[in-house]
Amino acid sequence: MMMQRRRDLSPGTRIPTSLLVGDLVFIRVPALPFRRIASATGSWTNHVGVVVDTSGHEPVIAESRFPLSCTTSLSRFLARSERSRVAVARLEGGLNETQQRGIRRAAERRLGIFYDTGFNLHSRRQFCSRYVHEVLQEATGRTVGTVESFATLLSHQPQSDLGFWRLWYFGRIPWQRETISPANLLHSPALTRIFDGFATATSDGDRDCGRGS
Repeated sequence: MMMQRRRDLSPGTRIPTSLLVGDLVFIRVPALPFRRIASATGSWTNHVGVVVDTSGHEPVIAESRFPLSCTTSLSRFLARSERSRVAVARLEGGLNETQQRGIRRAAERRLGIFYDTGFNLHSRRQFCSRYVHEVLQEATGRTVGTVESFATLLSHQPQSDLGFWRLWYFGRIPWQRETISPANLLHSPALTRIFDGFATATSDGDRDCGRGS
């Protein structure tokens, strides 16, 4: 049983509170390092969060961001996206109530962890797509996205600016390091994309980087 009625979204509408716990929300952060991430993955998106609460005036997103993982109101999350570009994706078949409670617990356990600027899937820190990938896996047992090495990731876009990445990694790209990207999640066959366009969110103010969901 779904906790809420499903309703598809269409470009140009306001993102409504009928989003479900466990929905993934993708945006495009305009800061240079994140633009390079989008370029390296051949996608517009470079950041992702997961809906963890829909009981209030607007949905709440859990995310791994600099400097610490936190929760953010949907309106504030979307306000960081270039041109308000957003996509929403949902696990095929949806989630039952037990799985939705699991999403909240898994996200809560990962709040307050420092951001990993090295994008290392096995570090003690976190980054956005790893956070979402692990929350979904823990809560549902389903794998969304594919883990890949930097060598594989960058080989998909041979025109990528390797000079930037050498600079980012102080002269040496960690080619065998395992990672996962927002674009990789967005294109996962385990997800159904229910919105992709430019939209504005309902707004209720100041629930930005709170510890609770």
